[in-house]
Amino acid sequence: MDIAEIDERFKINTNIEINDIVWYNSANKPFEVYGAVGTNPYIRMPLDTAEKVSGAVLSLCRHTAGIRIRFRTDSPYIAIHSEWQGITTMSHMAVTGQAGFDLYSLDFDGIGQSFVGTYIPWRDAEKGFESVLYVKNEMTDYILNFPLYNSVDRLYIGLAGNASFEKPSKYMNELPIVFYGTSITQGGCASRPGNSYQAFLSRMFNIDYVNLGFSGSGRAEDEMISYLAGLSMAAFVSDYDYNADNAGHLGETHDKLYDAVRAKHPDIPYIMLTGSGRTHLAERDKRRQIIMNTYSRAIDLGDTNVYFIDGTTLFTGDEWQACTVDNVHPNDMGFYCFAKALYPVLRMIINNKKFGRQ
Repeated sequence: MDIAEIDERFKINTNIEINDIVWYNSANKPFEVYGAVGTNPYIRMPLDTAEKVSGAVLSLCRHTAGIRIRFRTDSPYIAIHSEWQGITTMSHMAVTGQAGFDLYSLDFDGIGQSFVGTYIPWRDAEKGFESVLYVKNEMTDYILNFPLYNSVDRLYIGLAGNASFEKPSKYMNELPIVFYGTSITQGGCASRPGNSYQAFLSRMFNIDYVNLGFSGSGRAEDEMISYLAGLSMAAFVSDYDYNADNAGHLGETHDKLYDAVRAKHPDIPYIMLTGSGRTHLAERDKRRQIIMNTYSRAIDLGDTNVYFIDGTTLFTGDEWQACTVDNVHPNDMGFYCFAKALYPVLRMIINNKKFGRQ
């Protein structure tokens, strides 16, 4: 049964019949692309580097988690035409989070953002899809969030032919915050891209970021450590606890990752996050202690810009019952709890002007 035949509010708006529409390649100016190292296709890290890390990372770096475009227009509608080689589907994650896009408008002060709507693909959109949202007919800055668990080969933005189209405002930080980690870091299982925890934080602070979460594959290999340390960034968040094969593997890599990033970036904020799970408690507590040991060692070495967040405190009481889809992967409420836990740390960093300079 097609529920849209019963309830019209579930119909997907994918039929674009607008006479004055003009299509623009989102990889070109004045669009500003964030979170990507390449466009057409959009990728999160260089393919030759990803291949050296693992086959899984080579595949997953084509997923567009954290990639965004910013633009400014007074068009009364904003349409998208996306192209890809296939659509990712998972039984416990909404297709809107896996392969959808969502749109936000910026408030007049350039900081606050308002949710406009979601571009919803149909489940058998094997080669891509089209969709349109109608917006306020005045000059406005927009941020379009890309899918969390799907590739995007090309994306075109459709605007009214007589609409103005300008360079958008910028993020507060010139260099991005880099998040490295797991499927949770990548955004599983948010209902739409704007509900990943990095997207929440980006809206809270008007900050740019790079999402280097790799589902099941955040293992801090030597090649990955070298790549991460070489990035230009304002801050670094280590969130790969869940994907370390075991406590021993985490112990072998956690100090190594910290040391490599600190050698290249002696002054930037470094945030360490532990897993949030409530299963396998003995193993979880061993992992937590390993991360705490790295943090304590950094403090002993005189690091005054390192921070520890205990993932076991992110969800408490009834919140825990409502925050995940499978006792591991957060839903939207769970990701908001992640963002709330990171908020005071980032607020302190920003207020104290502790973002590093390159």
